[in-house]
Amino acid sequence: MTESMTDKIPVSIITISLNEEANIALCLESLKRFDEVWLVDSNSTDRTREIAEEMGAKVVTFDWNRKYPKKKQWAFENLPFANKWVMLVDADEQVPDDLAQEIADTLKRDGDKHAGYFLGFNYFFAGRMLRHGQRIYKLALMQHAKTRWQEYDDLEVTVLGDNEMHYQPPVDGTTAVLDYRMVHEDKESLYHFFDRHNKYSDWESIVQYNGSYFRNEDAQPFLRRYLKPLFARLPFKPFIAFFFCYVVKMGFLDGRAGFDFAVSRGVHFWQIQMKHRELVRDRGPAKK
Repeated sequence: MTESMTDKIPVSIITISLNEEANIALCLESLKRFDEVWLVDSNSTDRTREIAEEMGAKVVTFDWNRKYPKKKQWAFENLPFANKWVMLVDADEQVPDDLAQEIADTLKRDGDKHAGYFLGFNYFFAGRMLRHGQRIYKLALMQHAKTRWQEYDDLEVTVLGDNEMHYQPPVDGTTAVLDYRMVHEDKESLYHFFDRHNKYSDWESIVQYNGSYFRNEDAQPFLRRYLKPLFARLPFKPFIAFFFCYVVKMGFLDGRAGFDFAVSRGVHFWQIQMKHRELVRDRGPAKK
């Protein structure tokens, strides 16, 4: 039985923020069907908090002490959620109506059959939605009591600040993949995109060097649990990443934007390799 479009979906949303004025209104507008929305903010200096409060979000401040837990795990441990199901929606993401309805129907039909659900993304890049290329998946919907982010021995990567990286938390139970997709559409400039991914490569080079990348127990959809650590050990990763995104996953059908995105994927892994080699040169052999 399909839940009415006017009924509130029994899910608590967590949106994390730091100076997301350009994105936050569009994000929160897409979340009106959900029971409650929490904004966990890292002392934004723009109008992010003001906009969120005006749109009905529950705004809390996270002051990081440079120890664990980081922001998402802190939210799971400290926020008084009204629901056992929580959903992570970044400030540059939106939940379309068809996905919201699928979430409502799935939870009503399946109850606690699974502990978490992966979502794919329709990704906007250079002003165009990519319909091909590498599909991004995130464990975004989960039971908070059955979820915990791992500690990656990454506190020295200060450029990423107080938030967990884009890794998937293990859950106590099975996972499934929803059919409809979230939208990722960052309204910031390409400078913001490249600055963010430069920081991501800092993080990945460190956790590969200290060995925690290969000891993780991240939840992953499909065969990614096995392919991710295998790919990390392959040579020529920049070329493989570009070829997989542009040719195998047919990113060429997205035109110039598809080519540029595939190039950015290759450059990302080239940065990781360069930074990893620098760590080995400065600190000695990497840990296994």
